[in-house]
Amino acid sequence: MKTVRILIADDHDVVREGARALIEREPGWEVCGVAETGRDAVKRAEMLAPDVVVMDMSMPELNGLEAARQIKRLLSETEVLMFTATETDAIIHEVFEAGVKSYILKSEAGTYLVEAIRSLCQHKPFFTSKVSDVLFARFLNRSGGKAVVDQTNERLTAREREIVQLLAEGKSNKEVAGALGVSIRTAETHRATILRKLRLESLAGLVRYAVRNRIIEA
Repeated sequence: MKTVRILIADDHDVVREGARALIEREPGWEVCGVAETGRDAVKRAEMLAPDVVVMDMSMPELNGLEAARQIKRLLSETEVLMFTATETDAIIHEVFEAGVKSYILKSEAGTYLVEAIRSLCQHKPFFTSKVSDVLFARFLNRSGGKAVVDQTNERLTAREREIVQLLAEGKSNKEVAGALGVSIRTAETHRATILRKLRLESLAGLVRYAVRNRIIEA
């Protein structure tokens, strides 16, 4: 029987260890690695090529949604389970548009985590009833020709969304440049472009934008 290799990405020790305990009770499953930031999750996923990544939605440096997008671009066969403390219709829409096939609350881990991973191992989605209702409503809205996607956030590229998170977390241009492997001048140019695109005049406005669009938590 093929061993199922799972990467856990969460910035809280208690959550990581709790998820590990649930996972390693299952015969043939192993936790092949852990990550404490979104950027580290992407690096470890690329290095380890796990079957499943259990990803916290709210991660420092690179949020879980952006990390999931990058992982799916790098590893199309790796499935991502989004693990979150909050649940809103807008977040559910974004998560599934990113290629994530399962989304569960941390409070539901004891009930659904193993079942969700089992489905993902077969490349099948796993929905709770709440998520199913939201996705079905989205389908009905699309069928009726209603706009259901907030286009504001779509104006930014993936790299620009990364930079928004770093700046909103208080990183300087130098720190942004170091995190992304670019020059300080390039980081400054990106910052100016982002503010212009979003029609913002200050970093305070950028922080508010990041919170409103769930790039960081308040």
